Amino acid sequence: MSVLTLQLAGPLQAWGASARFARRTTEHAPTKSGVVGLLAAALGRRRSDDLTDLAALRFGVRVDQRGVPVRDYQTAHRFESGKSLPISERFYLADAVFVAVVEGEDDLLDRLHRALRDPVFLPYLGRRSCPPARPIELGVHHDQTLDERLKDEPWRASSWHQRRNRESMVTLETIVQADDVAGPVDTLRDQPLSFDPLHRRYALRAIRHHQVRIPNPAARRPVTDHDPTAVLRGQ
Repeated sequence: MSVLTLQLAGPLQAWGASARFARRTTEHAPTKSGVVGLLAAALGRRRSDDLTDLAALRFGVRVDQRGVPVRDYQTAHRFESGKSLPISERFYLADAVFVAVVEGEDDLLDRLHRALRDPVFLPYLGRRSCPPARPIELGVHHDQTLDERLKDEPWRASSWHQRRNRESMVTLETIVQADDVAGPVDTLRDQPLSFDPLHRRYALRAIRHHQVRIPNPAARRPVTDHDPTAVLRGQ
């Protein structure tokens, strides 16, 4: 088994799990259905194609920069008749950064890695209006598990966000697919079964929330043995 690490960063992101009709909400972190859709697009798969192999990947995400929720108020009209369409609300995350990891068979992850470097369909962060601001792929690791990679991957928050945090270590939230449902778990309806526009289907997925401690490369280190009068003495 191997892991493929992804960097999801952009001005806006939107990861819906229960969005319906005119109110399109977003989860506070990327969903499995959204990331599987991104991977399927990179491979060139159509919405009606089989997703079995991608849906079977184990999925986890780390919240490196939480972002700010924003709401967009939209109106539209039909071109032919000029009739107004229902007013809609669309929610996004602004300035968010996430590390997502998928775990699976070596051959599949190697193909996904190559596809992300040269995608058939351009990737987006949950919605077509949300392009990525950085390269998505961070490499394949053949000697690690998903949980280990979430602990070892360097902090990917923006440099200004890292500088605002004075601590040498930061605590980040992780949301990991729970293979063992014994004990407390949460559920999210983001396990993709079909992206076919005629019959989209999603199943419940068990998840667990954890925390990891990551070094802050921009931490301010204390100045020691500082003598403010040394320059006056020619030292």
